[in-house]
Amino acid sequence: MTHNINVRSGVRFGTYYFICLLWGALATPLHAAETQLIHAEPVNAEQKAVEWPYRSHRDSEGYVNSNPEIGPDMSTLGNTLKRYIFDKRIDPVPEKMALAQVDHRDLQNEKEDAFVHRLGHSSVLLKLDGGLWLTDPVFSKRASPVQWFGPKRFHPVPLEVDALPDIEGVIISHDHYDHLDKATIKRIHTKVKHFIVPLGVDKHLIEWGVPGQKIHALDWWQTIDIKNVSLTATPAQHFSGRGLFDRNHTLWASWVIKTDKHSVFFSGDGGYFDGFKLIGERFGPFDLTLMETGAYDRNWADIHMLPEQSVQAHIDLQGKVLMPIHNSTFDLALHPWYEPLERLAASAEKNGVEIATPIIGEKVFLDSPRNNIAWWRNRQSDNRSSQINSSHVNKVTNNKLNVFDQSLTLNK
Repeated sequence: MTHNINVRSGVRFGTYYFICLLWGALATPLHAAETQLIHAEPVNAEQKAVEWPYRSHRDSEGYVNSNPEIGPDMSTLGNTLKRYIFDKRIDPVPEKMALAQVDHRDLQNEKEDAFVHRLGHSSVLLKLDGGLWLTDPVFSKRASPVQWFGPKRFHPVPLEVDALPDIEGVIISHDHYDHLDKATIKRIHTKVKHFIVPLGVDKHLIEWGVPGQKIHALDWWQTIDIKNVSLTATPAQHFSGRGLFDRNHTLWASWVIKTDKHSVFFSGDGGYFDGFKLIGERFGPFDLTLMETGAYDRNWADIHMLPEQSVQAHIDLQGKVLMPIHNSTFDLALHPWYEPLERLAASAEKNGVEIATPIIGEKVFLDSPRNNIAWWRNRQSDNRSSQINSSHVNKVTNNKLNVFDQSLTLNK
């Protein structure tokens, strides 16, 4: 029975991957001439370049990382599919999921400022200096070019999307389907004043009906000031593309978000690299880092950090509090759904790093201390305890997270 389930999972993954490529093959030629290797001009706001050792750079194929040798390795695809089919998956999806509903009326409370809500995956709602900001909003049921197939959400979106108040700005890290969702953009763009995106991503938004004057496309190390919020596109080690023929035609980025009182770092997607230290030296310290922690694997470690690397990146950035994102919403890798949070909590304790691990939808104030609850341990299937070395498991006492000063060890 287990083998049959794994075979179906592998076939689903392979078919989903093929659909993504086919969708891109059919769609991208229609506008490839517009999107290929274009530096978008800044619009409707002042942008200023920041001098630094490097900005984004390109070769004849498209945008490249600061280390041009780093990128997705397609030679591992066969091995990945084989593992999806034949390896025994451990808890790929939760049986239950803790969720805190966000009251849209509360978002407009002028007395409350500087808070965040995790909405799932890398979608985060921030209130800074009186305005609301959204990162990588994906509100569809699936992270996929089609809604009848592909990775399905573990949980519903924890707020009424149609009741969203006006949003000052949407911040996009790159154009992959689990970060840039066409249906969500089309649904919310009339309520959004500004879209801040890496170079080339503006072409997607314009095609989907977003007025060009709302969109601000930035290169690495460029900054835009919107009211009292400063946003800087910073490097990430990743890649881009939504189909077969548009690999790296658009830029990817992490983001520095600053006000007079607060500083937030949003990692987007990417592998660990020395750019985090550069960003920390230039813009740190950060009150909060929103760090990718999930959907990692040995076959793509250069473009998705391991949890321990997320902690080190936070340290490099001179962060104060680390909030792990990019987990607990979609099944995009082979690890148990709760493993990113377990490994990150253990590494954070070992390195003396303060973390915020709210349940999806929970409000977290930037200026207030909080007790972390290891909520994921009460929402997992019964066989988990036999899969983790019990002497290294984090302990929960009175619902507070207490972690041994030891590395989490998974029995493979």
